[in-house]
Amino acid sequence: MDSDFHSGARIWYRSRASIVVAMLAVVLVFFIIREHWEHLAGRWIYLLLFLCPLMHLFGHGGHGNHGKSEDSND
Repeated sequence: MDSDFHSGARIWYRSRASIVVAMLAVVLVFFIIREHWEHLAGRWIYLLLFLCPLMHLFGHGGHGNHGKSEDSND
């Protein structure tokens, strides 16, 4: 176990300030998308293609551990 977890140290994304900032960011993004929907609706396929590499990088946790287990000798 991590010693910081039991020492009572707060995780930054569970603080009230970070939750408020995240909520404001979600509201801001919602209104920006709502106001500019006509521009985005015609280009949704490009947004989808842009998300593919991002999903690949964040879904795999970066490169270097494709198909290898922790206890592998390779």
